[in-house]
Amino acid sequence: MYRIDPAWSPTAAQVEDSLQSGRFVECGSSQEKSVGWIEPRGQANGPLLEAVAGQWIAKLMVETRALPASVVNRKAQERVAQIEAATGRKPGKKETRDLKDDIRLELLPMAFTKQSSSLVWIDRDARLLVIDAASQARADEVVTLLVQALPGFAVTLINTQISPVAAMAEWLLSLEAPAGFSVDRECELKAADESKAVVRYARHRLDTEEVQQHIKEGKMPTRLALTWDERVSFMLTEGLQLKKLAFLDVVFEATSASKNNADDFDGDVAIATGELQKMLPDVLEALGGEMPVA
Repeated sequence: MYRIDPAWSPTAAQVEDSLQSGRFVECGSSQEKSVGWIEPRGQANGPLLEAVAGQWIAKLMVETRALPASVVNRKAQERVAQIEAATGRKPGKKETRDLKDDIRLELLPMAFTKQSSSLVWIDRDARLLVIDAASQARADEVVTLLVQALPGFAVTLINTQISPVAAMAEWLLSLEAPAGFSVDRECELKAADESKAVVRYARHRLDTEEVQQHIKEGKMPTRLALTWDERVSFMLTEGLQLKKLAFLDVVFEATSASKNNADDFDGDVAIATGELQKMLPDVLEALGGEMPVA
């Protein structure tokens, strides 16, 4: 989660135009990686920015060619052996590196491609950017591409007055979840000392003396499963990331009967962002509120 600089105030049409120059193109035969924007709705040649109920949705695609290093190394060893047999000399380090580069270029056109995507949600009124990414590295990549594509776009990571680690430890020790939340049955505790000990609980009660004792001994919670208002479940991490985000059945019950299309993009976006618009402020409040930006 990021806060968007209040000075950035383009229209949806302007953002759409800006993203067009970075539209995704599949990897060429000798290209290891390709990154670009695709249609969030999944319709070919459609818009790269969808505006639904005032919320903006974009989608980044990353395609890579899977060329295992072990294959390149094996081929390089074969070439080195051939050169040694033919000339009586063993290639040096630089020549071996050059051989590996040549082999990589030769094999790339035959390598399989792998695609992964990240959804981007912009709530302009709340100055909120939320990225659905599997890692911080991917989130950083998305932010970098947004900054490059959108004139004047700037963001800062959201930080809270109370660290997630300290808050999660207090909830587990006091056996009292923050208002509007319930603690579920999964967490991870890590020691900060040289032992680097890790204890993980899955489908396990957390209101036990054992869990409290681990915390008292210095193993601090780095992940904790929570449910908000019996509507949204997620895993809060030490870095203020929300993993395993899931909307419970009650969220979609009111609309499922009226859906004519199983792939109701507009409806799903409106419901999901509507829930998160209410939940995220409660998450931040449970952590003492946002830290003012310097």
